[in-house]
Amino acid sequence: MMSVFRLISYSALCGLLFGCSGPLWNSPYPADAAEQAIFFSSFSERPKHLDPARSYSSNEWAFISQIYEPPLQYHYLQRPYRLTPLTASQMPEIHYLDAQGQRLPDGADPDQVAFTEYHITLQPGIQYQPHPAFARTATGAWHYWPLAADALADRYTLADFVQTGTRTLHADDYLYQIKRLALTRLHSPVASLMAEHIVGFTAFARLADAQVAADQQAGRLWTDLRPLPLSGVRVLDDRRFSIRIRQRYPQFIFWLAMNFFAPMPWEVERFYAQPGMAARNLNLNWYPVGTGPFMLAENNPNLRMTLSRNPHFRGERYPTEGSAAQRAAGLLADAGQPMPFIDQAVYRLEKEAIPRWNQFLQGYYDNAGISSDSFDQAIQFGADGEAQLTPEMQARGIQLSTAVQTSLFYTGFNLLDPVVGGQPDDPIDQQRARLLRQALAIALDWESFVAIFQNGRGEVAQGPLPPGLFGYRAGQAGINPQTHIWQQGRAQRRALAEAQQLLADAGYPDGRDPATGGPLILYYDTAQTGPGSQAVLQWYTQQFAQLGIQLVVRATDYNRFQDKMRKGTAQIFSWGWNADYPDPENFLFLLYGPNSKVKYHGENAANFAHAGFDRLFEQMKDLPDNAARQQLIDQMVTIVRTEVPWLFGFFPKGFSLHHAWYQNALPHLMANNTLKYKRIDGGQRAAQQAAWNQPVVWPLFLICLLPLILLLIAIRQYRQRERLVATTRC
Repeated sequence: MMSVFRLISYSALCGLLFGCSGPLWNSPYPADAAEQAIFFSSFSERPKHLDPARSYSSNEWAFISQIYEPPLQYHYLQRPYRLTPLTASQMPEIHYLDAQGQRLPDGADPDQVAFTEYHITLQPGIQYQPHPAFARTATGAWHYWPLAADALADRYTLADFVQTGTRTLHADDYLYQIKRLALTRLHSPVASLMAEHIVGFTAFARLADAQVAADQQAGRLWTDLRPLPLSGVRVLDDRRFSIRIRQRYPQFIFWLAMNFFAPMPWEVERFYAQPGMAARNLNLNWYPVGTGPFMLAENNPNLRMTLSRNPHFRGERYPTEGSAAQRAAGLLADAGQPMPFIDQAVYRLEKEAIPRWNQFLQGYYDNAGISSDSFDQAIQFGADGEAQLTPEMQARGIQLSTAVQTSLFYTGFNLLDPVVGGQPDDPIDQQRARLLRQALAIALDWESFVAIFQNGRGEVAQGPLPPGLFGYRAGQAGINPQTHIWQQGRAQRRALAEAQQLLADAGYPDGRDPATGGPLILYYDTAQTGPGSQAVLQWYTQQFAQLGIQLVVRATDYNRFQDKMRKGTAQIFSWGWNADYPDPENFLFLLYGPNSKVKYHGENAANFAHAGFDRLFEQMKDLPDNAARQQLIDQMVTIVRTEVPWLFGFFPKGFSLHHAWYQNALPHLMANNTLKYKRIDGGQRAAQQAAWNQPVVWPLFLICLLPLILLLIAIRQYRQRERLVATTRC
């Protein structure tokens, strides 16, 4: 039986339990973190490359774009997307040169242009983040170069190097990074493209690779790229450099806003080249070094990644130019204020969608995407088909941001295939194949695909150019007349009967193949092999069956699928494209004949070759965005709609949620360095977290009360037994 002392102690403990107040019981963060200027979010996959020469994935750029600074960036508020200076003091000066390297006058014949030169001037006084590679002793010697053999014995993270330093950004640092892009051992994904454009890039690559091999043979730790000449890039002084490219390539300026062209101090590469560093993940793929507003303070990809404010950041002001709608939405409330507004960004590893969603609803993540599992809880569609938040989300003050992405998902035809592409040099057979493709373009109901598989998160494509790019036409002017008509203020898909007639005109009445008498058999090659893909593949099969066509799905792994595409053995396939930069050339080049995948190993996966389209593309690609360029684009789109190398599919639509305390939230489909614009109202966040995470204590109260009840029952039974014994004795 419980003693009186234990009963009193137990009761006191329960009283303390229910009377206590303070930190939230379920918070994953320190007690005072919610009120601070800290951004809380998550990541689901470990970034593999944080080296700007190698990184080309969105999950990696989400981090390094806050750290590295190329010369240019995208204006945060203005649409269409516009480039502005970042580390540059102004937009680059662009000069056109003839074959002798002499500058051409403005308005010169484009055929005379042999080279284009970009002259870039940097802002003064930009400093790098603190880093041990810059640390020097009082005598000026390097603290950590060269390191003794046992110097890394107790050093496992960058924080274990106590001494740090900084230095000013120089124009040489941009030249050094461009040289790194050419190194074969780094496998930069843009090396081949830069070799096509930057003068001297290929020759430098050969020279650098030979020097790397010689240094390795001689046992030297590091190859210094500084003395090796790259003829197309010149440093004019500490703050000015120029890049010379072949002929005209107006899209090159967009590359100057990408991390590939961020500066790289040679001291950092040398520091990481020392023996034992790579084995401890002390390298650029783990610890980037930049001049941006943030630096990577913690890289523990199995638990957490943390960005902290760069104490040497020069400061940058929030933009002052924006639309009236943006001003009304509060997006100009911080106009002219110094950035960044937050001190730290903490990203926790969350591999599963449901825990991530629950943490967002509890207020422990400031923003979130919407998975298919939580879509119905978050989004409902109004009578006009527009997405809106459910009452539950609205009651929490959660806000929805949507944006049609500069991406395209399409189904393509391999035009080298005789059935869907037609026999070469046979106009009659080419027409037969064209009619077949036109029939399928009507029959495949992309509106249903978006509704079923995208939860409505997509816009059915009427052509190859997504919204937000120059050349895209909206509304009635932008519909594809081959597949849609304009009715009641919207594009509506043509009737299936029209597709059936086109199919009959192609020689396949009711989908029958006259050669066999049976259904026409077509083949769909795909890398979708998981259980979740079966519904999608069934949709494709049913769409073709509407015309009486039998679709045979040939599913394989992605490597085998890519091999089929390279060899041209696929017939029908699905693929997608994300814009590298906001220019129509970045999508239309996917249909340019000299980019054919089979013949030229390019990105024209349909192997589409049309002399008229190619001629128009060559005229269009180098023009500025003006009426003449729009006219050429309209002609190209008309050709593609008629020839149907693609079933255009849809442009994905991004849905994201954020809490009311997460301010200056604006989807930006080109910029990745957007963390500096965000502001957190810590007080509001702490209050909401407290309101949404009140502990449910009544089960604990019952647990505490249960021993007392049992004790009272035991006392009662004991007394009854004692009375019974006393009565028996009497």
